[in-house]
Formats: sequence, C-alpha cells, structure tokens
Amino acid sequence: MLNLKKLENSKLNTEPFSYIVLKDFVQNCFLNSARNDYPDVPGPGSHPPDGLTIKGGFKSLMDELLGESFRSVIEDKFKVELSDYPCMYTVRGFCRARDGKIHTDSTSKIITVLLYMNDDNWPSDKGKLRLLNNGSDIENYFEEIAPTGGTLLVFKRAENSWHGHQSFEGSRRAIQINWVQKQPFASREQRRHKLSSTIKKLFN
Repeated sequence: MLNLKKLENSKLNTEPFSYIVLKDFVQNCFLNSARNDYPDVPGPGSHPPDGLTIKGGFKSLMDELLGESFRSVIEDKFKVELSDYPCMYTVRGFCRARDGKIHTDSTSKIITVLLYMNDDNWPSDKGKLRLLNNGSDIENYFEEIAPTGGTLLVFKRAENSWHGHQSFEGSRRAIQINWVQKQPFASREQRRHKLSSTIKKLFN
C-alpha cells in the first residue's frame, strides 16, 4: 500500500530541522479502501487504537506503517536507530477551532509521522499544517502542507521543530505515529488519549 521506493528517493530537508514531505505516499489503488474503513472516532482530539474499530483497508495500512520495512526507510533517511524504541499511534477525525497551536512536540518523541487521510482536495485555506521559523508567529512559515489524502510528513523532533495551523473546525483525518524515548511515556500517552476518547464517547 505504501510507496516506499518514492520515500527512499525523496529529499530530506535539513534546515531548519530534518523533515520530509511526500504526496501520494499511499498508492492510489489502496487509498480509498483505507479511507472507507477509517475508524469512527467519537470526537476531536487524538484517539488510541484501543477502543476504536480497526479493520479492513485501514488495518492493512496500519500493519504496513507499523512494519519493519517502513521503519527501516525512516531509519535510513534520518540516520537514527529506532528498533529499540517504543512506537505508538493515534487517530484523529475532527478538528476544533482551538486545535493547531504552535508547538515542537514533546522531548520524549524522537520521530513524528503524520499521514493525512482526507479528500484529495482540501476545502479550506485554513487547517493546512505550517512548518514554522519560530514559536510565536503562525504566519512566519517556510512550508505549508495541505492535509490531502495520502500526504506524508515525517520529522525529527528538535528544539526548533515548530509547527501548527490556522484555526479550523471540521473533519480533518490524520494518523500520527511516534517513536518515543521510553515505554512509560508511550503507555502514559495511550492511557491519557484512551481516557479522553472514552469521555467523548459518553458525551456523544
């Protein structure tokens, strides 16, 4: 399902931090299957797979994203060893107006992977992820990424890996994968997201 050869041949940007942006990373013949089986999330925010229905084309996609072949390409591109580090993932389906605030990601994260699963034409000028030159100005960006289906962003967490997006409210599907420094952090994050997801289910 994944165009690993395209990822292998893609450009690694190293300034101001290390990142890759790649369109059409999920091969077109499989993308709709994964989108059709995208899990129903109970509300905005990040949701761990525990508590969601992971099936069909979406499960096949996640099996490849969490597999050794994808990890190996990431290791080679970013010159980092990940096999000994825990991996976690969450799923997003909706965006709140208050989401997208500027941040760098937690210091416990090593690599962040974002794979967007929306329609092929993003319907708004807002909600596009911006890679930023500083931590205070959302307009001071050097790259803007429309969250269209199959678009991949991978970056190595750094003190200056600033990113965020303009306020947007509505459907915005994204898979986030992280390799993290220690298992307790991954377990704590998964518990936190699971509790939040459970509360949203109750209120919905």
